[in-house]
Amino acid sequence: MDHRSQRELCAGPLHGATNTNTGTSLPITTTTPTLVLEEYEIDLEWPFEYLDGLDCDAIREAAYEIFFTACRSSPGFGGRNTSMSSTHDHHGNVVDGGGNESHGSGSTNGRVNGVVMTPTSKVKKALGLKMLKKSPSRRMSFIPTGYNGGGGMSGTSSFVSQGHCSINTGSGIGMGFSSAQNPWPRRPLTSAELMRQQMRVTEQSDHRLRKTLTRTLAGQTGKRSETIILPLELLRHLKPSEFNDPHEYHAWQKRQLKILEIGLILYPSIPIDKANSFMIRLRDIIRAGELKAIDTSKNSDMMRTLCNSIVSLCWRSSNGAPTTVCHWADGYPLNVHIYTALLRSIFSTRDETLVLDEVDELLELMKKTWSTLGFNKPMHNACFAWVLFEQYVVTNQVEPDLLRAAFTMLSEVENDVKKSNRDETYMKILSSMLVVMQNWAEKKLLNYHEYFNRGTIGGIDNLLPLGILSTKILVEYRRIETEEGKKVDVKVSDSNRIDHYIRSSMKNAFARINDNVKNATMGGRGEAYENLLQLAKETEDLAAQERELFSPILKKWHTTAGSIAAVTLHQCYGEVLKQHLAGTKMLNSEIVGVLQRAAKLEKVLVQMVVEDFDECGNGGKVIIREMMPYEVDTVTIRLLGQWIDERLKKGKKLLLSAKKTETWNPKSKTELYAHSAVELMALIKETVNDFFEIPIGVTEDLILDLAEGLQKIIEEYIIFVASCGSKQNYLPALPPLTRCNQDSMFSRFWKRASPCGVRVEDMHQLMTTKYQHPSPSTSIGTQCLYVRLNTLHYLITHIHSLDKTLAVSPRVLSRSRLSSRKQNVTSFSYFERANQSIQSACEHVSEVAAYRLIFLDSSLVFYESLYAGSVTSSRLRSTVRILKENLTVLTTILTDQAQALAMKEVMKASFEAFLMVLLAGVPSRIFNRSDYEMIEEDFDSFKRVFCAIPEDVIQKEAEKAEGVISLMGQSTEQLIEDFSIVTCETSGIGFIGIGQKLPMPPTTGRWNRSDPNTILRVLCHRNDRTANLFLKKSFQLAKRNL
Repeated sequence: MDHRSQRELCAGPLHGATNTNTGTSLPITTTTPTLVLEEYEIDLEWPFEYLDGLDCDAIREAAYEIFFTACRSSPGFGGRNTSMSSTHDHHGNVVDGGGNESHGSGSTNGRVNGVVMTPTSKVKKALGLKMLKKSPSRRMSFIPTGYNGGGGMSGTSSFVSQGHCSINTGSGIGMGFSSAQNPWPRRPLTSAELMRQQMRVTEQSDHRLRKTLTRTLAGQTGKRSETIILPLELLRHLKPSEFNDPHEYHAWQKRQLKILEIGLILYPSIPIDKANSFMIRLRDIIRAGELKAIDTSKNSDMMRTLCNSIVSLCWRSSNGAPTTVCHWADGYPLNVHIYTALLRSIFSTRDETLVLDEVDELLELMKKTWSTLGFNKPMHNACFAWVLFEQYVVTNQVEPDLLRAAFTMLSEVENDVKKSNRDETYMKILSSMLVVMQNWAEKKLLNYHEYFNRGTIGGIDNLLPLGILSTKILVEYRRIETEEGKKVDVKVSDSNRIDHYIRSSMKNAFARINDNVKNATMGGRGEAYENLLQLAKETEDLAAQERELFSPILKKWHTTAGSIAAVTLHQCYGEVLKQHLAGTKMLNSEIVGVLQRAAKLEKVLVQMVVEDFDECGNGGKVIIREMMPYEVDTVTIRLLGQWIDERLKKGKKLLLSAKKTETWNPKSKTELYAHSAVELMALIKETVNDFFEIPIGVTEDLILDLAEGLQKIIEEYIIFVASCGSKQNYLPALPPLTRCNQDSMFSRFWKRASPCGVRVEDMHQLMTTKYQHPSPSTSIGTQCLYVRLNTLHYLITHIHSLDKTLAVSPRVLSRSRLSSRKQNVTSFSYFERANQSIQSACEHVSEVAAYRLIFLDSSLVFYESLYAGSVTSSRLRSTVRILKENLTVLTTILTDQAQALAMKEVMKASFEAFLMVLLAGVPSRIFNRSDYEMIEEDFDSFKRVFCAIPEDVIQKEAEKAEGVISLMGQSTEQLIEDFSIVTCETSGIGFIGIGQKLPMPPTTGRWNRSDPNTILRVLCHRNDRTANLFLKKSFQLAKRNL
């Protein structure tokens, strides 16, 4: 079932003069008002089977011949009756010769010589069609009414050879209408003349038909029309001389033979055996007639064979018994083609969207053909519904009255179907017609956004009833079609169909706008965001159009029509959004814009559903469950979490790189901190700034999540910075306790090795001579520790800045949790743990740097040289000088914020080293009680080196050392007594009995004047005989050796 243009679809002539031989339309010139429709594509399929070899003109002429034959006894068909002259006023009312208006009825009471002068149609009234009050009457004709030969009349024709009717493009030549003044008077047309005019039959063809019937019925006035085999009679009685030329006669003869072939061989009403001899003979004659005209004279053998074959085939019965019924035009689909051709004659040739006022009379006459065509009332109703529907479609759907009329006739068809009419031909007609009507209607309804707009919105209101009714009838037909009448389990409800139409059309409309949006761009990633934004806008516009135009109409059939449309659009856009987000791993401003626009669209669509709640009751709750929320907030949080994770991964990657490559060299002379710290804090700052650039509602929870992730990275970096060992790495090992012996092996060895007689004191004096002009001894490693310390303070500064940025940003929506925390603590920080870690790390790095500086870098001038040999020969002056120089280096490298803590730690390490010189400086150090004052003096000058530190801090740290120094001023006896008492107390002995020895006190390393090990070490370094004997007797300590 192909779809072609209107001009291509009709094989017959269009309105206008037609060349008899070629069928080519000739241009005409007329000023008569006519309906002019542009050529357009017809999208309606022809439901019935095609008749090969017959075009629409041939079918139309055959239909007229059957019609005229069936109506020959009716008024106006037996002869040409003249009537009184009359005219029409501008309203189309008949005015007699005296100028009086005539108003009649559709009954025979209004007839004058077989003509209904003033028809009023009950059919049109029932179908809701308007009367042609303002149209010129079709019952008036100029005298004579000349027709060009060959069917030059205009009117309705079929397309696809025997299909839909064509569109009038003007009034035809010879149709009895002209805009020019005509000298001939006008008279009313008889029913026969009106039908001939509507069927576009030439006067010559009509004359031949009348002559044939006169000859056929001569002496047989009572012969029934259905017993007349009209094509055979025409072949018998018409001779070539009655045609214009042999070619015209041959074409006419072939048409008659083709109709016989279709009616008796191809589509007989009673199946025929393929071996039937009469059928074979008839077919052979028809084949012969295709090449040249056959001889139809009375004495022709071929004619006798033709007559015998046709008569035998026409008067068959299904069981072979004699019959009184003649079958030649009642086979399907020939009968349907012929009858629909007759039905199309009811449309005005001036305006094919209008039905003639004489439709009642014409339909009544058409009933006379039912016996010939094998028709009945249900078949008529079905074909009439189809023709009305077909005419609506082929006239470009400009007249909704035709569609409403088709619906009215379909209602009659529905009643017929309920009566379970099982006639096979009727079922074929019905099913074929309904399927096409339903397909055409549903094609529009399933995509009503494409076919209807603001100007044609009324069409959907007329099409919906027809589409739904055709579906209902089809379901009923299928029920009847089932075996033994068992009902098919198919339920059709109006609301379900409307639901289907809405969802389908919304999906199609959405797909179109989606394709249009895609085609408007090149498809880049950035353009994809723009596409989604544009798609959301157009989807919202589509929803507004639906709510304004279509929903008010659809709600007549389905109370939740608006909700269904909104839910469908919501699902469609949701699918596109989901597909896009599936490939999105990072949140950015474009995605946020898309999500926010989606949220706005969702709000609009939800509002459409809410508006239907009052009307639809519980139905609205069911529908709204179909709206799976876009969950914009959830998606945003998820994508934001992915964005944060991605940024944290970058931070961790940078941290891993720093661990492998960081050398702790200053970034520059002015930026004395690690380059990795600069990169890390730059990344963190960029992350925070980008975070606030994302156009979303930033909540305190989001801030805390971001800060927590950043804090973990900072903490890990702090651990990395603080991974520099411990002070224990630089503390010298404590030598074993020995008793002092001035005349030790070391002294004797030195004397033997020094023949010049250099003393130990002189040796130490020489070792320290080079430090008379000291230079800084801060090693590169210690300076790297200073860079670590600067780096930590660099972190402190930037963390404080980050804290401030997070705390005071105007983008944060709520700070309830922050406010509650501020009530619990005096100050709140998002990086509280990091700050605490940095403080601990600063103390640790400062301590390690100080111990490295004192015990490693300054060891030679401090721990190894101070008081070596004797106090007098190796005082603290050179050590102080070096220490001051090292402190200068410290203050040069360290930032102001880091200096205080570092200086304090250097002081503590220095005091620790001073005590170790006094308590663990063996074997080269011996002290006399008289050295006390010099040591005390040295320590006082030592404290003054750290004058930059507050006095109270210095004094607190010096208390321990001063307590130890004070022990060196005590007598040996007092030291022994104090040692005994403290040892007994700490060991829990209480007192020493006779024969008991004091226990050896453990070495704690916590030097203190009340610590027994500290007192013991003072005794070990005391250059005194009493101390020597006590240590030997109590602990059997060995003398000092090299």
